[in-house]
Amino acid sequence: MEETKKNRPYRFLALALVPLLVLGIYVARLYDWQILNGETWLTTADHSTQTVVTMTSARGEILDSQGNPLAVNQTGYSVVFNWLYLKQSTTEETNRTENATIHMLITLLDEKGVEWLDTLPIVCTESGGYAFKEGEEKEIAVLKGKDYADVNSYADADTCMANLIQKYQVEGYTPEETRDIVSVRYNMVKERFSTSYPYTFAENITAECVAIISENSQKLPGVTVEVTTSRMYYDTSLIPQIVGQMGKIPSMDLYNQELKDKGYQLDDLMGISGIESVFEDELRGVPGEKMVETTSTGQLAGETVIRAPQAGQTIYLTIDSNLQRVANASLAKNVTAARENGERLCEIRKNGESSGHGEDCYQGGAVVLDVKTGGVLAAGSFPTYDSVLAQKDASYYQSLLEDENGKPLVNKAFSGAYAPGSCFKPVVACAGLQEGVITNTTQITCTGKYTRFENDNAHTCMSVHGSINLRTALARSCNVYFFEVGYQLGINPLNLYCQRFGLGVTTGVEVGESSGRLAGPAIKNPWYDGDTLNASIGQSDNAFTPLQLATMAATIANDGTRLKTTLISQITDYTRSEILYSITPEVAAEAGVSQEYLDYVKEGMEAVVNDPRGTAHSSLGDYPVSVAGKTGTAQTNGSDNVVFIGYAPADDPQIAIAVVLEHGDVSSYCQNVVVDLLNAYFYDTTVDENGNIYSPPQQQAMEQAANAGSGRPEA
Repeated sequence: MEETKKNRPYRFLALALVPLLVLGIYVARLYDWQILNGETWLTTADHSTQTVVTMTSARGEILDSQGNPLAVNQTGYSVVFNWLYLKQSTTEETNRTENATIHMLITLLDEKGVEWLDTLPIVCTESGGYAFKEGEEKEIAVLKGKDYADVNSYADADTCMANLIQKYQVEGYTPEETRDIVSVRYNMVKERFSTSYPYTFAENITAECVAIISENSQKLPGVTVEVTTSRMYYDTSLIPQIVGQMGKIPSMDLYNQELKDKGYQLDDLMGISGIESVFEDELRGVPGEKMVETTSTGQLAGETVIRAPQAGQTIYLTIDSNLQRVANASLAKNVTAARENGERLCEIRKNGESSGHGEDCYQGGAVVLDVKTGGVLAAGSFPTYDSVLAQKDASYYQSLLEDENGKPLVNKAFSGAYAPGSCFKPVVACAGLQEGVITNTTQITCTGKYTRFENDNAHTCMSVHGSINLRTALARSCNVYFFEVGYQLGINPLNLYCQRFGLGVTTGVEVGESSGRLAGPAIKNPWYDGDTLNASIGQSDNAFTPLQLATMAATIANDGTRLKTTLISQITDYTRSEILYSITPEVAAEAGVSQEYLDYVKEGMEAVVNDPRGTAHSSLGDYPVSVAGKTGTAQTNGSDNVVFIGYAPADDPQIAIAVVLEHGDVSSYCQNVVVDLLNAYFYDTTVDENGNIYSPPQQQAMEQAANAGSGRPEA
């Protein structure tokens, strides 16, 4: 203990010396910086500045299931201004150099007919003055803002130009030349041209222009030609709503902290619709960064890559492009044929019944699902449109908005909700069997009229079927049979089963979809027994998308297991060499119907096709692949909707199909689409360069034989 007390003064001394020693090191370092080498360090600080510059990453690509391009990157050349090489010792010198360089570039490109990025909403008049462009009100309002022309909202084009000419010190040029130089300078400010943000003057220039600019490089300070990638869309009317588009961040309101944290700048391009938007994070990749060091005069001193950019991922859709082309072509052909047939009948019957024959048929949708995975193989929507043209041509886009009949911008396959008619009956049958309301042998007598309620003249059948069981009721689509099943079930239990089969709920597909509408007290209050009868045959307020109807058919084919629908087959790295994700069937719901009862319903759906009196026998009865299905005709405020759902092969289902022609009236036109889709899937039917559906010779022979026996109308 005594020894420890003796050592205490030395310990205190050591503890005191340690901070003094550290302080001494700091003082010596400061003396070196400030006194001994102060002038050297000051010169270094005064003569160099470090800036972190973002390096863009290659965007991932979008392909169909076979690897065919839908949205890919096209390598090209862009003319880019680099601030570091333009900046001079004074603002006046910088402006003079910049204006002269812009003028020379415009002259070179105009001589070769190459477009440069021109966004100024002002044109030259014949008198040498200036005027605003028509239809550019939004851009004109931006131009008048404080950061640009800085004028009152009522200022004219001449006033705007005068302020911009003075601001950018544009002197010694003709009015046209002045206007073009101002346009580039204006857009540079909009795009925040600076050390960190180079300015793209022109995109996708020709190899000839590359050579000319290279030859004149000494006269074009700050101008470089860079290898760039631009988004190239193939077959732009194939599935425009699904692939989607890229665009700039729509507004400051959407430019939130999350985007800033991810490295987005306000003027960056990003996915704004479809797969381009939903999978923006996977497609965009990770931007890189480099440190740029400049001198006090703004000259480049050196560059160091901090983090190399990481390319985005490549997304393979489940879509089969050939099947999709056939879906689009067949819908176009049969919607047109249904309308022309209706117009012809209206003309014939102009002195009698003059409407309701299909003359109002303008829309159609079709979906083909992979029964085993839930993958969407085709999603036809008619009329379709050209997504690239819609983005570039304002008048074309306006025509799409104004098309009240076709509504081309609506994805009919995923968002168009239509009354399904008798296609609804298989779910009613499943619910009735499982709830014990009927058995497979239950006989209900159809006299052509539902007789449970006295004086009920509203609930009728298209035929008098007599005493029939479930199989016959499905095959011949007896309304009376399903009126009674629906009445005994009640609307709430029925709707519970509908949701399990995918009706009235979203299916899980990645892009936007409608949840459809289930008729019931939640929509119509008060709700009466008569409403339940109507709902039981797919009428009342029932309305579903082709995607939901195909999902219902696939759920029956899958023995009551409903799979989540998907558009994604696999995701790979940019080089397509490493698979990062591969489609795995995901169960969304179980129908809760026993296998025995499902088999009864499947038997009835096969009878729809195979029974000589089945409602689809004339179209599909002779088809070489076994098909199970259900037809539907739904009353609307206009001509009837015609609908078909089904799956094939019936004994080992691979695909499920749903087709809807809104106001199509004649069911054969709807079933023509079904046949075309089956031919495309099983027999390689395709679409030729003129847009006509083309079948291989052996398929043509088979179709001719089938048509001869069916008597169905040709579209």
